[in-house]
Amino acid sequence: MGNKNLGQLLIIIPCYNEYSRLPISEIQNFLTKETRATLFFIDDASTDNTIDRIEALENQFPAKVLKLSNSKNLGKAESIRKVVRYCLAHKIGENFAYLDADLATSLEECYSYLQFLEDGKTFVFASRILKIGSIVERKFLRFLSGRVIASFISNLLDIKVYDTQCGCKLFTATIAKLTFDKPFISKWLFDVEIFSRILTHYGKPQALALMDEIPVKKWIDKGDSKVKLSYFFRLWVDLYCIWGSHRKNLNLNE
Repeated sequence: MGNKNLGQLLIIIPCYNEYSRLPISEIQNFLTKETRATLFFIDDASTDNTIDRIEALENQFPAKVLKLSNSKNLGKAESIRKVVRYCLAHKIGENFAYLDADLATSLEECYSYLQFLEDGKTFVFASRILKIGSIVERKFLRFLSGRVIASFISNLLDIKVYDTQCGCKLFTATIAKLTFDKPFISKWLFDVEIFSRILTHYGKPQALALMDEIPVKKWIDKGDSKVKLSYFFRLWVDLYCIWGSHRKNLNLNE
């Protein structure tokens, strides 16, 4: 019957052309079971009928589903930022999360991570660490490129983190105000900027005490990534710009 001891969590799901990819039955089952979870969909100017799927869920679960629509495509980073700022402005929710629309990390697992926020952390994130008892299904080339990128990111931020890019993050309203205040440099590497903003604001020792990296129990690569292969080259430009911003903010706070 769900996680009875956990409180409220608002889960943001950015959607772009997800009509055939949204796992409707999984979402319906979760919303029926978890009465203290709310899903906030944002349609990023989809050119298919994604909005019809979202509105059908909204009609079925009027108290549990919220939605926004972008008039033009803004990308994942700005879409999530738009929802967070909307929620903060309208005092909706105290604990937030975001997930990819394919639910590679399940809604149930995402919601279970709320216990770490309730135990005193302010920012927790899923990590695709393969360990005994876990299931991580990922294409080898994506795994290999992900490890290369993760190594660069760890060096950039000067912290030991295995996986900054898993699409499941949870955070309190306090962290939301800090990290989503300004636009992000990158449409896809904004997770790295979230880490950077927390580190430069609190300082490394305190920031690390506020974070927790949680190995996933199950993560399934559903394919059809929205990130184009050509972005692999743009990615390094974004990382360089993020590094420059990170160093500048570190110097300002010293």
